[in-house]
Amino acid sequence: MKWFKRIFLFLIVCLVSAGIFVKVNPTVAADITDNYIRPIIGDQTVVFIENIFFNISDAADHLLYRFKKPVAPQFLDQTENISTPSTLDFTPIPVNNSFSPLPGEGIWSNLESADFPNIEVMADTFVRPDPLRSFAIVSVVQINTKLLGIGAVAGTKEPGGSLGNFGTGIIPQNVLDSGSLVAAFNGGFLYNDGNYGMIVDNKVYAPLKPNIGTLVAYTDGSVKIFNYTGDNLGKNVVFARQNGPLIIDNSQETTLSPKDYKTIRGTIYNGKGIVPNGTFTYRSGVGITKTGNLLYAVGNNLSPASLEDALQMAGAVSAMQLDINPSHIHFYVFNKNNTGTYDAIFLNKELQNLNRSAKYLTGSQRDFFYLYKK
Repeated sequence: MKWFKRIFLFLIVCLVSAGIFVKVNPTVAADITDNYIRPIIGDQTVVFIENIFFNISDAADHLLYRFKKPVAPQFLDQTENISTPSTLDFTPIPVNNSFSPLPGEGIWSNLESADFPNIEVMADTFVRPDPLRSFAIVSVVQINTKLLGIGAVAGTKEPGGSLGNFGTGIIPQNVLDSGSLVAAFNGGFLYNDGNYGMIVDNKVYAPLKPNIGTLVAYTDGSVKIFNYTGDNLGKNVVFARQNGPLIIDNSQETTLSPKDYKTIRGTIYNGKGIVPNGTFTYRSGVGITKTGNLLYAVGNNLSPASLEDALQMAGAVSAMQLDINPSHIHFYVFNKNNTGTYDAIFLNKELQNLNRSAKYLTGSQRDFFYLYKK
């Protein structure tokens, strides 16, 4: 039995070491996993291991926050007072009654943009949707789609690389040259994690699938999130990106089946069957308000259900999940500097700690969205 104990001890050391490495440098850890480990052990094995790791991390956070109080996220480019005209909805979001409110919780603040010094085009706040996790904090950005356009960029590898459809992974040069770039945020899953579709400027990087939540932008500036049923989207589509089933539809949270949970990385297997909402990790999502504005949400220790709750609290009438895990979630605000290039400012301190570079200016393997001044 000595050899068994040694192997077991070795595996424990490897798991702990991997966990520390992921915590210290999640971006490098993710790149190693996606580029080297996945091809060797397979997608499903990686997902299974990730589920175990993230739930151990969640359990550790439960223990930690018995002795530690959660703190409000530190937003990096905002002003507290909102007073100038806007079409954004600044109605405070009611806080979760399970907790004493943190400073600024549910209160919208102006997310500054140098291109719009006298009107709010973006605002941010945070909510805590999970009554069992006071430390699960979701930052929410509300985006004025009447003044900001949204574009999409396919990554150099995802989602179409395995199909021979490679993207640029960089914000279009004409947007950079015009000085109209305002912000950017992450897209969806790897193609192998669901085979979800993406079309940009009539180029099909990955074919659309029916009965999947789909974010679509149109040439008239409108943006919609709906369940794609296979119908022709029309000729006025700027882009379409899918990423699992809708999580909010017609202002109601959707009832997800065990299969749905699996497709958006929300399940684990315990040997007896599927455990819904089994994976708590960093998640992001996008929603549309009743006035047509866009919502982006990102937070830690979230299940699909708590992400749903956060977006619904913020006013989403339709919503879908985007990418998950700490190394794949990004939101940057861009300001042009004196040299003619852009400075990237992270949404909050936590995202800055997780991701140390604005890869959308230099080349991203994964797809993303960008916001620009119309």
